Parts: sequence; C-alpha cells; structure tokens
Amino acid sequence: MVTKWVLLRQFSTQVQHSFVTTPIFYVNAAPHIGHLYSSVIADTIHRFHRLTLGSLVQGDCLLSTGTDEHGLKIQQAAVKHLTSTEDYCNAISSKYRKMFDRFHIDYTRFIRTTDMDHRYAVEAFWRSLVASDSIYSASYAGWYCVPDETFLTDSQLKENEQGEKFSLESGHPVEWTEEENYMFRLSRYQDDVRHWVKGLGERRIQPDKFRRILLDYLEEPLPDISISRPVHRVSWGVTVPSDPSQTVYVWLDALVNYLTVAGYPNDSFRSHWPPTVQVLGKDILKFHGIYWPAFLIAAKLEPPQQLLVHSHWTVDNQKMSKSKFNVVDPNERADLYTYEGLRYFLLREGVAHSDGNYSDTKVLRILNSELADTLGNLLSRCCGKALNPASVSPALDSEAFEILQKIDATKRLLDALEEMPAKAYNHYKQFNFYLVVDTVIHLLHTANNFFETTAPWKLKKSDSPKDRAMMRTILCVTIEVLRQAGIVVQPIVPALSKQLLDKLHVSMSARRWDDLKISFRTEDVSLSQDESILFRRIIFPTDNATDIQHQEKRSLKKRKQTT
Repeated sequence: MVTKWVLLRQFSTQVQHSFVTTPIFYVNAAPHIGHLYSSVIADTIHRFHRLTLGSLVQGDCLLSTGTDEHGLKIQQAAVKHLTSTEDYCNAISSKYRKMFDRFHIDYTRFIRTTDMDHRYAVEAFWRSLVASDSIYSASYAGWYCVPDETFLTDSQLKENEQGEKFSLESGHPVEWTEEENYMFRLSRYQDDVRHWVKGLGERRIQPDKFRRILLDYLEEPLPDISISRPVHRVSWGVTVPSDPSQTVYVWLDALVNYLTVAGYPNDSFRSHWPPTVQVLGKDILKFHGIYWPAFLIAAKLEPPQQLLVHSHWTVDNQKMSKSKFNVVDPNERADLYTYEGLRYFLLREGVAHSDGNYSDTKVLRILNSELADTLGNLLSRCCGKALNPASVSPALDSEAFEILQKIDATKRLLDALEEMPAKAYNHYKQFNFYLVVDTVIHLLHTANNFFETTAPWKLKKSDSPKDRAMMRTILCVTIEVLRQAGIVVQPIVPALSKQLLDKLHVSMSARRWDDLKISFRTEDVSLSQDESILFRRIIFPTDNATDIQHQEKRSLKKRKQTT
C-alpha cells in the first residue's frame, strides 16, 4: 500500500498547464439549461486561462466535454425510443455537440465513452487498480438505484407509507439486488481522500460549503463499493478485462474520460495531468470528491488540483421537471435571446453556492438593460454617423484631455478604468463571474455618465477647433473604455466581444490580458464598416415574458405527445 505521506508528497502545487473539464453528460435525455450552465462555466475558465497564462503555455490549454453513454439507463432509454442503443446514443450525443458549438464552447475534445480510445483507457485503468490490489471479487447484496446507477446503504434510504424504499438524496426508487461483482477497496483510501480534500485549504473544493459536505461524508467509515455489474443485467458498457461476464461500473467508466482526454495510458498524458479545474454540479459531488480521488490515488496518479461545484437552476422558483413542463431548452431560448445573450445571463445570474432562478422576465430585463442599453448604446453613440461621420477612433488631444480631467465625471471614469482590470482578474480567479460583469457594467455606467456630462453632441455643432478637439478626445476616452471592456468580457461572451473589438479595429494580437493598460490612441484609426449595433434590444409584441412561458409549455406538451 502507498501511504498518503509518500504519494501526496509527489503531488505538485505549481501547474504548468491548464486542463479544464466539464462532467460528461448522460445521454438518457436531451440537454437542458443545467447542462449548458456547466459548460459555459468551464469554457469561461478555459478562455480566461488562455487570455492570461502567456504564450509559453497556449498549446497546453485544454477543455474537455462530452457524453456518458453506457449503463442500464441507456439500454432502457433506447428500448423506450424503439431504436438501437448505438443509434440512440448517436442521436442524443449529437444534440449536445450541436448545443456546445452554438454557444461557442471552445472544447479541445468532445469525448464519448463509446470512443475506442476511451475503452482502452478504461481497461488500462482497471488493470492499474488490480495491480495495486485495490479490487477484489465478492458476492454483493444491497439496495440498488437504477436511475442513480449506484448501491445505497440503509442510512441513504427513506421509506414511504406503503413500505417502498427510495434514495434519500435523489428520491428515486431502489430495488434489492444480489449479485457477484468486483469491489473497490474505498475504505483503504479514506485517509488519503480526506488529506487531499484538506489540501490547498478552501481552494481545493469551491465553494467552501461543498468542501465541508465532503468532510462530513468522510467523518463516517467509507464502505467498499461495487465497481462492476453482471453482463446479463448491464450489457451496454466496457467489459471487465479478463472477465467477460462483468461490465465496468458506469461511474468508474465515466470518470476515466478525463484521463482519456489527457492521452492516458500513453506516457504523454502526464504533460497534461492533473486537471487544473474540474467543473461539476452539486448532485455528483460524491463521485468526483470521494470516488474519483480514491480511484486515482489507488492507481498512483495525482487527483485534480481543484473542483468547482455549482448549484442548480430552478425555473420561476420551481424545480425543473418534465411533469411540470418547465424544462428550459437552451436552443429554443436562444432563438429569443441569442446564444450570446443566454450565455451572458447564466454567468451574470448564476452563483455557485446557491441555486439560480431562471425567469424570462429577468432575462429580458438584464439583456436589454446591460447588453443593449449600457454596452450596445455606448458603442452606437461613439460610432454613429451623427457624431462620428468619419467613422474613426480619434487620437487624444493633450490640451483637451487636461481640461477634461478637471471634471468630476472624468475623474470617476478614469479611476474606474484604472481599477477595473485588477478587480476583474481577482473575480475571475475566484470563479465569481457575476462580479466580473458587475465590475465591467459599473465601468460602462460611469462611461455613460461621462458621455452625458460632457455632451459631445453639443460640441459637434461648434465650429471652434477647441470644441472639436474636445469632442474627439471624449470619443477617444470612451472608445478606450469600450476596448478594455471588450477584452475583459471575452471569456464570458466571446462572440459579442469579438464583434466589439473588430468594430474598434483592435488587432487579434492585442486582445490579451497584458493589453489592459490605459492606452489612448495617438493617431486616428479607422473603425470597421460593420454596423454599430452590438446587441439589439429584445421587444416582443406584448413585451410580456409570460407569453413566452406559455409558448414554451405548449411546445413541451407537443414534444411529449410526439414522444
């Protein structure tokens, strides 16, 4: 046995790469807004790392996502849809890939557990667990939850008045199962896992509430867990090496996907291992926070550097449920709000430690107020023909700027501009994306106030060279604000920020975090001839989001009837 003191001493604290992962999504149903939320979080972290890590590690920035396609639930879903298991998996997996592409998830690898290299990785990983004497064969009897694909102890169960038993955590029914399978010595690695969870302090598992939940789990002795299923019951999976009568437990199979993406079992995988940040929903915390590090330690591999655990989304303060017809389809909503708009809303409103509440009324209000009115309108005013007929980003006039700096509105703007990059950087590092947006929107509000106070449209009417110089300098200062705002929000709304920076003629090589230094242009630069409307205000015939909700419910009912 390798003790934690020997093994964990080998774990590095300095990571020379970026490897961000989403969980892989189970293909028993089409994607919904919760799946998209995990993905935009991971994509934002990945893009921020590329923006800030420097050219030496650009090739080492990985983002993985994909689909989990094995297990009994998939077999059952395929039968329900009157199709083959392979065709069913292909159809649902393609929906996820299309959704990620539409929402600009910049993944390096979209992995499927049905991929051949993944099968090889699972088999190699299994053999490494055997080599460390972490697996043994045994008869197992217990309460099994098919929807959750796991055995449960008595303390994890609840019982209704009819005597039927259910999972205490998920509410799904369980059934008594007795079978021969392989067990993993989870109990052997309990101290190792606890040591890993406590490592890096509160940074290991974020937010800290989820670290405390894991430590509470670890207060009780961990039972060994079943990591295989009889092939006669679960045939759709990876066969256990050297034992064709068993298939690998779907969660062990699924977790190995992260190793597959890194290139395991080839030695080259070590240049990408371990993951720097693994993004996951709170419902799969135990699998990623206890089973996963235990599996890796048993295989003499380093566990992930950090887990970022997020909460779920309710819809109008109700849990999303097919029976309530309130499951939010990201693609349908994007038809109303645009892909960038919906992405912005999720990162603007979502907080990791608490469930977010999706509301069409709130989406309309935020997108119209912040993307259309605050950001979009400021760009339009600077680039519109009424004020800027030559369509240029003007050079700074030093004399006019000296006068401008005496105005309180200018002082407030320059202070906000000076502080914004450092504040945004710290919020990104803490995964507080809503605070990044707060910081940028505060700067843009200050810029709009500056614009209103200095009133360049009045100066435009003057024939005085000094007034014209002042007007041009106001535009110069405002465009600098837009340039920096565009760079900072690239990880959050990549397509929208690209449109903004393209309009301002900011070169692709000047869009990195290091470019966030106040740099007023010293000569006129022509703006792009593309239209100045960055985000069109969303207006519905009744301007009533309730109609949208009713429309969505009707659509969901229709889909259910079709199914």
